[in-house]
Amino acid sequence: MAGASTPAIRTLTKAGVAHRVHAYTHDPRADSYGAEAVDALAEQVGVAAEQVFKTLVLELSTGSLAVAVLPVPNSLWLKAAAAALGAPKASMADKVKAERTTGYVLGGISPLGQRKSLPTVVDASALNWDRILCSAGRRGLEIELTAADLIRLTSAVTATVTAG
Repeated sequence: MAGASTPAIRTLTKAGVAHRVHAYTHDPRADSYGAEAVDALAEQVGVAAEQVFKTLVLELSTGSLAVAVLPVPNSLWLKAAAAALGAPKASMADKVKAERTTGYVLGGISPLGQRKSLPTVVDASALNWDRILCSAGRRGLEIELTAADLIRLTSAVTATVTAG
């Protein structure tokens, strides 16, 4: 999408990483940002729901924040995410703290280009796909890239962090 620029997109461009940006019309009344992205992109780009990843900000029991990136249809397994990030426990971070730390608004938090780089875990299922999509840093904007590039640029660990 010409003209769209966010810190996440600039991070990919600066790193010379091949990517595509997909835009869709965000409905402010949407109940779930992730489900809205899946619905828009499944038709527009031809991807499975499990290829669209959400970015969740966690508060570790150590007091620091971290990020979990997992498929939209799945639920986060907090205990597994905490273990992958080297903490005994984790909980969902406060919305204000998440937005302030990442520089993005809820529903548009990208794992890339955050104001403060946070420890990141990417669900291992990302490696099953030749391409995945995640937030580009704005509601209604997604980035398509390889899981390997996302993992490398975020210095992420991979682990199974989905419940079930």
